[in-house]
Amino acid sequence: MTAPTPPTPPFRDPHLPFAKRVDDLLSRLTLEERIGALHQFTPAVERLGIAAFRTGQEALHGVAWMGPATVFPQAVGLGATWNPELVRRVGEAVSRETRAMRARDERVGLNVWAPTVNLLRHPLWGRNEEGYSEDPRLTSAIATAYTRGLRGDHPVYWRTAPVLKHWLAHNNETARDTASSSVRPRVLHEYDLRAFRGAVEAGAVAGVMPAYNLVNGRPNHVSPYLREQLRTWTGEELLVCSDAGAPSNLVDSEHYFDTHEEAVAASLRAGVDSFTDHGTDSSVIVGRLREALRRGLLTEAEIDEAVRRQLSVRFRLGEFDPDTDPYGGGGNGGDPGVPRAEGGADEHAFDTPEHRALAQEAAEQAVVLLKNDGLLPLAPAHTRVAVVGLLADECKLDWYSGTLIHRSTPLEGLYERFGAERVEFTEGVDRVLVKTSAGTFLHVPPAPDAPGTARGAEGALDPALLAGRTDLAPLTAGPEGTELALVDWGGGVLTLRAPDGRYLSVAEDGYLRASADQPGGWVVQETFRLEPHGGGHLLRHLGTGLPVQVAADGVKVAPGDPPASEGAATGRDAVAGAGPEVFELIVTEHGEEAVARAAARADVVVVVAGNDPHINGRETEDRTTLRLPAQQELLLRAARAANPSTVLVLVSSYPYAVDPTDLPAVLWTAHGGQAAGTALARVLAGDVSPAGRLPQTWYAGDADLPGLLDYDVIGSRQTYLYFGGTPLFPFGHGLSYASFAYGELTARAGERGVRVSFTVTNTGAVAADEVVQLYTRAVDPSVPRPLRELAAHRRLTLAPGETADVAFELPLSVFAFWDVAVDRWRVEPGRYELLAGASSTDVRQRATVTLDGEPAVPRAVLEHGLDAARFDGQSGTEIVDRTRESGDAVTPVAGREGELVFRTCDFGSGAREVTVEVSGGGTVELSLDDGPVLAGLSPSSPTPGPYDYVTLGAPLVSPGDPAVVTGVHEVRLRLRGALRLARVGFSG
Repeated sequence: MTAPTPPTPPFRDPHLPFAKRVDDLLSRLTLEERIGALHQFTPAVERLGIAAFRTGQEALHGVAWMGPATVFPQAVGLGATWNPELVRRVGEAVSRETRAMRARDERVGLNVWAPTVNLLRHPLWGRNEEGYSEDPRLTSAIATAYTRGLRGDHPVYWRTAPVLKHWLAHNNETARDTASSSVRPRVLHEYDLRAFRGAVEAGAVAGVMPAYNLVNGRPNHVSPYLREQLRTWTGEELLVCSDAGAPSNLVDSEHYFDTHEEAVAASLRAGVDSFTDHGTDSSVIVGRLREALRRGLLTEAEIDEAVRRQLSVRFRLGEFDPDTDPYGGGGNGGDPGVPRAEGGADEHAFDTPEHRALAQEAAEQAVVLLKNDGLLPLAPAHTRVAVVGLLADECKLDWYSGTLIHRSTPLEGLYERFGAERVEFTEGVDRVLVKTSAGTFLHVPPAPDAPGTARGAEGALDPALLAGRTDLAPLTAGPEGTELALVDWGGGVLTLRAPDGRYLSVAEDGYLRASADQPGGWVVQETFRLEPHGGGHLLRHLGTGLPVQVAADGVKVAPGDPPASEGAATGRDAVAGAGPEVFELIVTEHGEEAVARAAARADVVVVVAGNDPHINGRETEDRTTLRLPAQQELLLRAARAANPSTVLVLVSSYPYAVDPTDLPAVLWTAHGGQAAGTALARVLAGDVSPAGRLPQTWYAGDADLPGLLDYDVIGSRQTYLYFGGTPLFPFGHGLSYASFAYGELTARAGERGVRVSFTVTNTGAVAADEVVQLYTRAVDPSVPRPLRELAAHRRLTLAPGETADVAFELPLSVFAFWDVAVDRWRVEPGRYELLAGASSTDVRQRATVTLDGEPAVPRAVLEHGLDAARFDGQSGTEIVDRTRESGDAVTPVAGREGELVFRTCDFGSGAREVTVEVSGGGTVELSLDDGPVLAGLSPSSPTPGPYDYVTLGAPLVSPGDPAVVTGVHEVRLRLRGALRLARVGFSG
């Protein structure tokens, strides 16, 4: 007799709602299995037939770290397109390739960690390439589009599950795991939270990743905003994945908790659901969670809540419905009425002609024409072009790129479009021989597979090279030297390259080899610095920090002191490796001279300058200046002196401060992925009219920049929203080969918002895109408001003479600001300007509307007191954590002196006494308006710790009326010492 078939467990039933299925599966997991699920690498549960699961697959502008994939422009380049629909298609292509790659390699994850929505507040941020814009609305629009593409269009199942990075107010690599961003409430709500909120509310986001930094003195991995803000924006279960190593940082570098058990428990309670720590070894985190539970720091219910969120994502990805998952090659999602989603896990949905064309389209749309005095476009049939510069024949990848399948450099694009016979190339680097103190020269042995040993097919980067190769012979010193290309990336950082294109690199064994295709890796092993010493130079390897030595078995890096004097390490001693070598550089060709010769022979010179995404500005390293590296400035001047018809093309991850005065044309593009060169050549030739727009302000110099760690965009007048100076190029700037006329703007205010309409006409001779930008401005605000603020935008394609009607419906929330007096959004009554044009400063049409709004109400300080962090103005203070779990307090910077200002405080029938809630030690002095000090309060002795608060009281002594303070006043609080102020109260 055949045994009966066991019933299908409810969690396997595709007809049940996900919530019931999650509950059923959760009830079947043992406590140990549930705890195990909280690490990034969740083990399989074989008894239930459940596979292992991994959170995290990098997919910022293509599938990263998993081998060959379509590489799209960097995120900042996608932001420069100002085209959400294009970015949605890019996200869709990336998610299709993710599914296709997973079908062949189970290591490829479907929980993708992308996009990065941190705002590009400061252009020296090393990870500038990862964000979309300095503007929260543009960032939100682009991020929402990308996540929609990643998610897919099926109403039930998701193609991939995107996680937004990095929550919250993260815009510095300097001390990134210990620095605290002081973010006042207005900046928090109007700026930083806004970038995340739109994508979450659109329903296309599976979760977020907290950032390494602290906000208001509290690490983001225990941020109360996860609960108080993020989880209130949607009814979906959101998965919060920690950043790599961040749970351990809570104890090891931040010293925020005494034990790791306290740290993981606090993180879980705050909302972290998946711990990315200790790589694939889950035992450490699991052990900490197990012990935290044993000690009563956690409850099983809190563990279940986190596991439920992770399971919710896995169900949405179709993991438990292989027969009905539309993206896994299955059916229609289990519902005959639901159409089957396009683009299941077809292994051929990878490197398709459509994806190649999309990569080129995105690269073309990302090109920004910054200046053009009529030199562009060029005529390919009649122009001899000299293309010069360090990036002229490069297609650079960044840390979050996939491996190139196809490769197009500016030189290759110009060869293709203009013809090789009309294009001359000069890189413009110095060629040098490196001479030892013994009179020998550094020699690069030929590689067995040279030339091009480091490249795979189609220029693909071999991932193994990121760790350094040891299978090649190391450099030696001998009578025959190898001429090396010395590339100066600025700040004294150099790379050295062999004639066949291989970069000198240092592997784990410490030997120098010409083994790398490009600089790269988490720790770059291809960068060096020359340090003057003893009439020559030491050559210091930056990856290890060690000097280069010449030993009998080859050239290597090793610890050692520099020679005491010139000639102290020469001859036999040097060969034996007695100490660091003192080298002499013999320049065989100066790069600027080669550039000048090529420029003089050409009709037009294209200077391609910019950065290598792994050097002088990247994850873990902020830039130190906006200036173009000195060697590249030298090449630019040499080209311009030899040929006035010089085009500067900046290919970079971030803005530069360059002087465009004597340059007839300047363009910028982010590193544009696999089709970058083709796209650039087509723009230069006029096949495509450029229509990229700057997604962030380009400042004229370092003096215009705020402090890197100053996050108060309002108080220190940051970004185009508040910057009152003259930028080099403004936010939203970008020129075209066509011209556009804007018709009269009409604005009509209604109960729900404002309708704005106008026309745009292509008055030029070529078809082109125009990026229409609409800004708002409060005419007479009662508090500092943006000088102009992006409200809406649209990218239009218009034929010559074509007119488009443009209309925007702006909800009243567009005009609101966060009113700290009432701790919520408020639309202020009054007049507002609507500004339409081609950039934040190129306004073509304007109109004014009057909104009724909501009148301001003075702070009722007798009833509600004052929260210290809800100030109207401040100087010399920073916001810190009131407790480890929640709340804010204010302290003077570095324990010195600061001031808080609270405007329109209504004392009603009268106040006789003031109380302050403080910790630490110091003094709080209170005055009204510009009057004298009315009260001073100090703890008799410092409190035991920063979270041990005491309440102090004192009478208000007023010269006019010593008994009572009445009416509406401005309250000023002066803080001195190592003191934290949480609240101020008043009583009659």
